[in-house]
Amino acid sequence: MHFTPQLRTLLVLGRVANLPTAWSNCLAGWWLGGGGNYWKLPFLLLGVSLLHTGGMFLNDAFDADSDHQRRPERPIPSGKISIHLAWRLGFSLLVAGIFLLLFCSQLSAGAAIVLALCILLYNFSHKFFTAAPWLLGTCRFWIYIIAGASGATGLNGWPILCGLAMALYVVGSNFVVRRESHRGAIPFWPLLPLAVPILLAVAMNTGGFRLRALGLAAGLIGWTGWCVRKLFTGGAGSVAIIAANLMAGIVFVDWLAVAPQLSFWPGAAVFLSLFGLTKWLQKIAPVS
Repeated sequence: MHFTPQLRTLLVLGRVANLPTAWSNCLAGWWLGGGGNYWKLPFLLLGVSLLHTGGMFLNDAFDADSDHQRRPERPIPSGKISIHLAWRLGFSLLVAGIFLLLFCSQLSAGAAIVLALCILLYNFSHKFFTAAPWLLGTCRFWIYIIAGASGATGLNGWPILCGLAMALYVVGSNFVVRRESHRGAIPFWPLLPLAVPILLAVAMNTGGFRLRALGLAAGLIGWTGWCVRKLFTGGAGSVAIIAANLMAGIVFVDWLAVAPQLSFWPGAAVFLSLFGLTKWLQKIAPVS
């Protein structure tokens, strides 16, 4: 597929391949919040999309100096977009996203403000703050809160618990990639947070729901194991590929979170479509 240079620059700058995983977070949190309120879904999905894209624009703006030295192919150091425009677009998208989420609920908009602050803190600190992956996980947690507050029954314990599990999966994924990109022995503790969504699903579901959760958990285990297999075999692997595959795995984590709420085939149609869209977009606009 061919894009104009300007559009492709925006797609790369905004890391649009991550957007389907944000939509997946939204749908999972919304279903856990009781679903319904279908008229709010467009505001929820678009609002979170703007927050995500604005955060990505600002990520490159914050990193412009280091990218000039280490990643000159990125849009700002390569001259494809000015840093001033990236700043303006980034902050404008954050404000627009918060505004749209006001139509979901006041709680959603309030949580969006907290999410925007977490995005800014992560973008500012991730180059020097070793615990920055925890901030990245926190961003995903607040998407669940925003979405849960948009559901018919409102925010309850399920979006909070599943949002925490999602946050830990993202934390583990980020630490795995960070460690794999450095020389020397790779600690295996970052793999533990990756297992939290599976443990939560098994612990919280009973009877037939547990069987459904176990089936989806097996799929998530298989995908995650395939992503990090190089850590065990000692083979050479691309950090970018590992990061992209673990990012795509977010969709499976979301599917596992709503396994009791959805029958298999509707869930498969939604989440496998989002997974496939994520992988397709990663070929068009790589996330790294």
